[in-house]
Amino acid sequence: MLRASRTTTRVATRLGARFASTFYPNEPNAPSVKTEVPGPESKKAMERLHKVWDSSAANFVVDYYNSEGNYIRDADGNMLLDVYAQIASNAIGYNHPKLKEVARSDESVNALINRSATGNFPGTDFSEILEKGVMAVAPKGMNHVWTALSGSDANETAFKAAFIYHQDKKRGMGKDFSAEELESSMNNQKPGSPELSILSFESSFHGRTFGALSCTRSKPIHKLDIPAFNWPKAPFPHLKYPLEDHVKENAEEEARCLAEFERILTTWSSPIAAIIVEPVQSEGGDNHASPKFFQELRRITHKHDVLMIVDEVQTGVGATGKFWAHEHWELDTPPDMVTFSKKAQTAGYYFSNPELRPRLPYRQFNTWCGDASKLILARAIYDEVTKNGLVEKTAQVGDYLFKELEGLQKKYPDMIQNLRGKGMGTFIAWDAASPSARDAFLKKCKSNGLNIGGCGAQTVRLRPMLVFEQSHANVLIDILSKSLAN
Repeated sequence: MLRASRTTTRVATRLGARFASTFYPNEPNAPSVKTEVPGPESKKAMERLHKVWDSSAANFVVDYYNSEGNYIRDADGNMLLDVYAQIASNAIGYNHPKLKEVARSDESVNALINRSATGNFPGTDFSEILEKGVMAVAPKGMNHVWTALSGSDANETAFKAAFIYHQDKKRGMGKDFSAEELESSMNNQKPGSPELSILSFESSFHGRTFGALSCTRSKPIHKLDIPAFNWPKAPFPHLKYPLEDHVKENAEEEARCLAEFERILTTWSSPIAAIIVEPVQSEGGDNHASPKFFQELRRITHKHDVLMIVDEVQTGVGATGKFWAHEHWELDTPPDMVTFSKKAQTAGYYFSNPELRPRLPYRQFNTWCGDASKLILARAIYDEVTKNGLVEKTAQVGDYLFKELEGLQKKYPDMIQNLRGKGMGTFIAWDAASPSARDAFLKKCKSNGLNIGGCGAQTVRLRPMLVFEQSHANVLIDILSKSLAN
């Protein structure tokens, strides 16, 4: 394994202590930075790439062959501690030996070179792939899954399931379509193409396909120039921190949002088939709400016979200290659907009610219906997470990290505001003094050997992998402290 050894910047861990990763014995002991980030080789590679593909959003070009564990290596040989993890999608680190082994297996090769049009021609091993993979970690109360291609696709297909179910109930479950419905659907007209809605929340992000984008409320740049459905949005709480100092104000804020949510739910101009909500509004600024808020959402959706979809695309698979973030809510009854992607390396939605599965073929369908090779990889990831207790370890590391960040907050209160995510594993964030201050801070972190991301207007978010340990947390705190001091 190649490792950068000559450095111009070397970050020292507190007290000089350095421990190898439990899971990656060849992982670097510290970040090493030889050039600016992005450096000359990254810039040259991005220029070449941009001639055929839009690379305008690229941070730097990555040498994935020689990235290792929690460390990402760029085209210039800089090795950075990665707490952004491919926008929260890398679960167990770069070049994990078990994932390499699985990728080289006959099972994976078969799925790759004989990719199936799964809806029509599922493989002989497809049931087992699902049963021992995505279904082995299904949220409590959910015994069905539909597999998809991305987080956007997962949400989009969940919306379709909600709309079909809504109309089936209205028509009378199992009844045939009328001639008028069949004909009008071809003209995008009622009653075959009904006016139905999905309710989402202010500052939410659910993807970039048309239905998912209509539910996305994070930033104008995500939505500009794209036609959207006239679907409702409800307010999401803006909590004050620390939570223990603002109990009354936060309870009042959540009550206000719930009242407005129910008002919109019952008065919107078209029927609302489902709501969709993130356990933590990730792209929109890492906005949290209490378990009681989500319990009330569930109660209200039950009351008005509206489906509840929980978008676990970014929060799922362990980063919050629970395998599924909505486990923190302790709901009396599970959500109707839970969508997933990112760390799973595959995508789809879980559900419990078999009537959410369309009764006729081709209503929920596409050529691939997911990707068996990614489902095989997901199974291997889940096995590693379970075998090594990575969810529980992430909860412990998160508690340690949060305490360390509280210490930094006291030293730099202007640059670490509204520190949040206590008790939520390593799913931690804070606000900088301003958008420009946040952006300058992120840039400084990269020059000091830390790949870190932002969200919302001025939020810094942490998205470490599940193999992020206390020793990595110490390195992180050292780099944050150095970057803040500058």
